[in-house]
Amino acid sequence: MMDKLLTLLNREVANFGVLYTKLHNFHWFVKGTQFYTLHELYEKLYDEVTEHFDAVAERMLMLGGKPAATLKEFLELATVKEAKGTESSAEMITETLHDFELIVKELDEVLEIGDEVTKDLAIGIQASFQKHIWMLKTYLS
Repeated sequence: MMDKLLTLLNREVANFGVLYTKLHNFHWFVKGTQFYTLHELYEKLYDEVTEHFDAVAERMLMLGGKPAATLKEFLELATVKEAKGTESSAEMITETLHDFELIVKELDEVLEIGDEVTKDLAIGIQASFQKHIWMLKTYLS
């Protein structure tokens, strides 16, 4: 059971590694009339992802695991896809929404088998991402 939990957590470490870079990409390359709003949003989001990235990796270490720590490992393990670099601002929002929904769903697996502390960590991330999902959907409507 512990091996499965560590595998699930490592997938999310990889996802946060890819998402961190993807959100920077969007922060740097967003264009259009919503530039200022989205530029600030992506900075806020990558700062938050940094906290989740570190918290999940450290939780793995506490449980005796070894979190992915190279770009190669992130790309091999992640279910979040890299940015293409050609996304419109609307596509950036849609991709961010998809990535957050994916991570929330994947964390449900952690809730099924995790210990109480790990579950608490996962629930906190889900709560934050669910709020972002709501806000992004509202932005797109």
